[in-house]
Amino acid sequence: MCRRVGAPPRIRPPLLLMVLAALQQAPIKAACEEGTLCKTGFPEDVYNAVISRGVHKGQPLLNVRFRSCGGSRKVHFESSAPADFRVSDDGVVYAARSFQLSPEPTEFLLYAKDKETAEQWQVTVKLTLEPENLLKEQRKMEDIVFPRQPNKHSGLLHRQKRDWVIPPINLPENSRGPFPQELVRIRSDRDKSLSLRYSVTGPGADQPPTGIFIINPISGQLSVTKPLDREQIASFHLRAHAVDVNGNQVENPIDIVINVIDMNDNRPEFLHQVWNGTVPEGSKPGTYVMTVTAIDADDPNALNGMLRYRILSQAPSTPSPNMFTINNETGDIITVAAGLDREKVQQYTLIIQATDMEGNPTYGLSNTATAVITVTDVNDNPPEFTAMIFYGEVPENRVDVIVANLTVTDKDQPHTPAWNAMYRMTSGDPTGRFTILTDPNSNDGLVTVVKPIDFETNRMFVLTVAAENQVPLAKGIQHPPQSTATVSITVIDVNESPVFVPVTKLVRQEEGLLAGNVLTSFTAQDPDRYMPETTLRYSKLSDPASWLKIDPINGQITTIGVLDRESPHVKNNMYNATFLASDTGIPPMSGTGTLQIYLLDINDNAPRVDPQEATTCETLQPNATNITAIDDDIDPNAGPFAFELPNTPPSVRKNWTIIRISGDRAQLALKIKFLEAGIYDVPIIITDSGNPPKSSTSILKVKVCQCDINGDCTDADRIVGAGLGTGAIIAILLCIIILLILVLMFVVWMKRRDKERQAKQLLIDPEDDVRDNILKYDEEGGGEEDQDYDLSQLQQPDTLEPDAIKPVGIRRLDERPIHAEPQYPVRSAAPHPGDIGDFINEGLKAADNDPTAPPYDSLLVFDYEGSGSTAGSLSSLNSSSSGGEQDYDYLNDWGPRFKKLADMYGGGDD
Repeated sequence: MCRRVGAPPRIRPPLLLMVLAALQQAPIKAACEEGTLCKTGFPEDVYNAVISRGVHKGQPLLNVRFRSCGGSRKVHFESSAPADFRVSDDGVVYAARSFQLSPEPTEFLLYAKDKETAEQWQVTVKLTLEPENLLKEQRKMEDIVFPRQPNKHSGLLHRQKRDWVIPPINLPENSRGPFPQELVRIRSDRDKSLSLRYSVTGPGADQPPTGIFIINPISGQLSVTKPLDREQIASFHLRAHAVDVNGNQVENPIDIVINVIDMNDNRPEFLHQVWNGTVPEGSKPGTYVMTVTAIDADDPNALNGMLRYRILSQAPSTPSPNMFTINNETGDIITVAAGLDREKVQQYTLIIQATDMEGNPTYGLSNTATAVITVTDVNDNPPEFTAMIFYGEVPENRVDVIVANLTVTDKDQPHTPAWNAMYRMTSGDPTGRFTILTDPNSNDGLVTVVKPIDFETNRMFVLTVAAENQVPLAKGIQHPPQSTATVSITVIDVNESPVFVPVTKLVRQEEGLLAGNVLTSFTAQDPDRYMPETTLRYSKLSDPASWLKIDPINGQITTIGVLDRESPHVKNNMYNATFLASDTGIPPMSGTGTLQIYLLDINDNAPRVDPQEATTCETLQPNATNITAIDDDIDPNAGPFAFELPNTPPSVRKNWTIIRISGDRAQLALKIKFLEAGIYDVPIIITDSGNPPKSSTSILKVKVCQCDINGDCTDADRIVGAGLGTGAIIAILLCIIILLILVLMFVVWMKRRDKERQAKQLLIDPEDDVRDNILKYDEEGGGEEDQDYDLSQLQQPDTLEPDAIKPVGIRRLDERPIHAEPQYPVRSAAPHPGDIGDFINEGLKAADNDPTAPPYDSLLVFDYEGSGSTAGSLSSLNSSSSGGEQDYDYLNDWGPRFKKLADMYGGGDD
């Protein structure tokens, strides 16, 4: 690349391509391509470029050219500031990071090194910040020229380039216009010979969001139509096209990158308005507390999005106004001072500010949030007793009683392991009669009795108690880990129950002891040795068989019944009786003792046979019956038993024989070949093995019957065995049949009688009518002298005179209706007495089906007043005729309610 004489020393990035296109013209190329003028290295000593303030990572800044004479060299480019700039193999300088260009020019060196010969060249690059107004003027003049296609027929050798690099167009966001605002002009060198049409494609042009960028198809002027927002779209990638009027492509499309330059138009925003953190009390400086975070929608790689944090205020400001600090870049809050004490300050409130522009207070935008730091509790305060000695008292023999309440104070946070107290006894209770529980609400120690205490043994306890927290004290605390106190407990003497000695007394006694014999003495003792002497009295509490009595003074037990081992109240030869001993103390107390009498067996029960009934066959085979001897006594007064048949009557030994098969079992069998069916009483003598032996004669009822081949009695034979003969059975069956025939005949007769009664007419003589007597149940009138009404109207309702019917108007519910009424049944003149009930039922049914309201079939006695009245007309109560000479002045004394009546009758003749 050659520089024209008189060319400006600075090459602005938007004009670079236009200058490069101009340098491709033939006269200059001819001069540069002459061999005598070629010099290996950079064609210029200094490369100048004017760029905008905001530089983005990867943004192309300028293109440097390296001249290789005498052949192709493998050259590697390096920058003296590799952290900020890098150079590609084709000489394009890019930004290695995003930064803001300072107002002063930025210079750095570029090195070109031959990889084979290690020969090295260098050139200076100078970047200058472009003024804003000059940038606007130059943009109006900027042209982007399509690169010329190489001449394939030229004999000249050209270095192959990878592609043309079009510097991006930087356009600030939120521009105020006016719109459309012209950016650059795209043109082709062939527009002088051809009529061309220009267009752009890509997002922002013909793709969503469409219409942001437009191009004049004739002049190629590219414009933006509205303000841009970098937070929505940071850059646009367009492609420019040039075609002729026929639509044929004239130039290869070129890529145009439009970067939206960020403006500081967004404040930092905290993720939370209130941040909560904790720090243990007593933490050392440098302890991490929490991290607050804010975000900025602006470019995070530019100053607009670079945030810095700081603490504006701290409340409260004790013990130091600067207890915390914050990392201005990360937002980490740490402690910087010692003295965090939850018992003094439980919570700190910090106001945190985040500012962009790297915290520049003049140009940066700020926002605030609140950080609430809670000082958590650690066990730095042990529990302390409120007194050195505590007192309590407890009645003897009481358990689960709180005898003392131990109170402690702890400055740590309540209801935490650092505050909860645990109590333990270090001395004074070797037998474990006390325990100390902790009240979860008040943290007090409750000294409780868990084992009974005897006043006569211990009158006072002195306990040493220690209190400590559930968790050990924090390291570095100078206080002792526990607090101790003394508990003095006094035992109160109370009246105790008498105690039988022993509580359960065993006595061995033979059964059969008669009433009136002294059995034993059962006494109790009063454990109250230090109380005034009391007197004991004895009584019987439980004696199921009522065999015993106890002397109330000395406790001597005497029998009042015969002791019997075989009694149902004796279990396993043991009889239990309970006695009560009561004292005369205040309050009176009592105790119980149990007397167990072990009854020794004597031979007082004779054995008996079991079962008492048996069945056998008439024939000799099979005819054996097994029997068992039962004795209520026990060995040696029971078995083995001896079985024998008595000598009288002689038929017993003649017909039967008995054989013992074991100590308590024997077998009874027929001795003759055949015995007539029936019931036989067989006496059996059973003798036990007692000393002396005891025997008894038991009657075994044997039923002899006819048996089948299996040895079982048939049904008829069983009935015969029960004592009923065949004639008796037939008689019973005949009686049952006759009874059934009589019942059937009675039912048929009743049915026929009912049909005859229904066929008769219901007639009844007026003299025998009983309806008038039924009406007397509703009578509300006076005596018999007032009942002078005509009952015939009640007997024959149809004989009422027409004039007795009242006109239409107000009617009583029991009056007869005017319109047609249902026909009631008429009885015959001489009815059967049983017909009266049928008549009443049929009349009741007709009355129930009568739709004319109330039951008019039954007139009440008080409804009929007769044909005349002995009282005459009410008009005879004329005051002027009957009471004219009577004095009514007493009506004035009856009060205001009779005042009107007094005025009417007591006012004189008028």
